[in-house]
Amino acid sequence: MNGILLVDKPEGLSSAGAIRRLKARLGPAKVGHLGTLDQFASGLLPLCIGEATKVAGYLLLERKAYTGTIRLGAETDTLDRPGQVTATAPVPALSAATVNELARRFVGPQQQVPPMFSALKRDGIPLYKLARRGIAVERAAREIEIGRLELTARGSDALDFALECSKGTYVRVLAADLGRALGTVAHLEELRRTAVGAFRVEDAHTPETLTAMAALPLVPIRAALAGLRAFTFEPDALAMLRRGQQGPLRRLPTPRPGEAALVVDEAGTAAALVDVGPVGWRLARLLAE
Repeated sequence: MNGILLVDKPEGLSSAGAIRRLKARLGPAKVGHLGTLDQFASGLLPLCIGEATKVAGYLLLERKAYTGTIRLGAETDTLDRPGQVTATAPVPALSAATVNELARRFVGPQQQVPPMFSALKRDGIPLYKLARRGIAVERAAREIEIGRLELTARGSDALDFALECSKGTYVRVLAADLGRALGTVAHLEELRRTAVGAFRVEDAHTPETLTAMAALPLVPIRAALAGLRAFTFEPDALAMLRRGQQGPLRRLPTPRPGEAALVVDEAGTAAALVDVGPVGWRLARLLAE
């Protein structure tokens, strides 16, 4: 069992819990995720199954997309709905012009400070464990990019949003920053992930639906890596590669700087990943037959 499984995680279930619900269907296959979702959030949770765990780092997953709601006038310790309220403030009038200008200001490259309630580590200890003990530490700002941000006022104290952002963006930090930019405080009330790279939530299924399916709808490794060049190897050349002999790679076109590519068999099935070595191509990942 090899490929990418697109799960539509429901609200109230952790990412690990979603994987546990599917474990009986997945059997002994290795499982890896392409970015977890908080328990209160819902949406797309792509899982790498079997040999697909070897290619996770090569998937084009820099961009993610979300929809959700920001609640204005109250901030929480976790910056999202499950947290405890730590501050309140009046909410200014939310005219269409104000909201549109706010969205425009936050589009583009920017620095973002990760939250204390996160899985990032300091001296081997997750920050969220320190936060639960009331300890706050300095966190270096990181470069992120907001590619698209649409804001719509919902009533007098909430903003609905549609967002496209770079990998590593904390949406709850963005929610708090938007609140401060409005002259108030805020927290993330609802969050749904709609896309991870080329994968879309419209193509995903809930754990309950997946467990009832006769066959799991896995995205083949080659389809998941459709953005890479693919080179077809004949059986003899592929056998040499599987023995660790990289001579067949010297017959390939010159790689572009930083390029990765697929090696496929004559049936079109992904057999290996290659990338740029000291001289030309080198074998990066060998996939089981």
